[in-house]
Amino acid sequence: MATVIDGKVVAQTIRSEIAQEVRLLSNKYGKVPGLAVVIVGNRKDSQSYVGMKRKACAELGIKSFDIDLPEQVSQDEVIKQVHDLNANPDVHGILVQLPLPKHINEEKVLTEISIEKDVDGFHPLNIGKLAMKGRDPLFLPCTPKACIELLQRSGVSIKGKKAVVVGRSNIVGLPASLLLLKADATVTIVHSHTSQSESIVREADIVIAAAGQPMMIKGSWIKPGAAVIDVGTNAVDDPTRKSGYRLVGDVDFQEASKVAGWITPVPGGVGPMTVTMLLKNTLDGAKRHIEQNN
Repeated sequence: MATVIDGKVVAQTIRSEIAQEVRLLSNKYGKVPGLAVVIVGNRKDSQSYVGMKRKACAELGIKSFDIDLPEQVSQDEVIKQVHDLNANPDVHGILVQLPLPKHINEEKVLTEISIEKDVDGFHPLNIGKLAMKGRDPLFLPCTPKACIELLQRSGVSIKGKKAVVVGRSNIVGLPASLLLLKADATVTIVHSHTSQSESIVREADIVIAAAGQPMMIKGSWIKPGAAVIDVGTNAVDDPTRKSGYRLVGDVDFQEASKVAGWITPVPGGVGPMTVTMLLKNTLDGAKRHIEQNN
């Protein structure tokens, strides 16, 4: 049986480290990190992520700024909100919850976020630096950073290993592959146009599943002993639950956990860690800003 990587436990360790640093900032400068979240519409997965984030901020003494906008909001209004947050000195991190509704151009909105406050790490300059050897972005994207952190803190070596990333989204798949490359893995990306995905995944020492397809990756796809990081958060109907649905990953956990060496559960794996990396990025942004201006 695979070792189940408990994201909650790892996240808790990192959160204690963050809380301590927040206290130090507060005592030394009388200022605390501030994180603003802009959420448009009401997707279940987005709402659940934002809820986790608000609760975490409160626990760590980080100030939370919440901007909830209706599904039909205009692009100009979203950009105006971002500009207001850029100008607010108490906000050190700005997160626009993706995906945005179809009528809003994601790239236009993300490019408007000040690079110093881009705690999601999605500004083209941050992603560009991530893609280049010997360059360091101001912030690393939270979910990919969470995946790497979970591997490293679980004692999984990355250097020289074969890693397969399933999915090529700008949010997870692409930056995760860039981070694995920075960590000296040999990286393959599998996507919707890949033929024989299964045989490619089966060669991997490390699998990062971020395709957004419930339980797509079966136990038979996993190389014995591989490390499997499941980023998928898919709501599937479940009449036995009060909410009417339950969350499952992109990996069939029951099957894969019999073959893998390490595996993350859904929920309780990457999710709590992603929020934690966001808080870490916010702390880092705040430290940069407060220490430069004092």
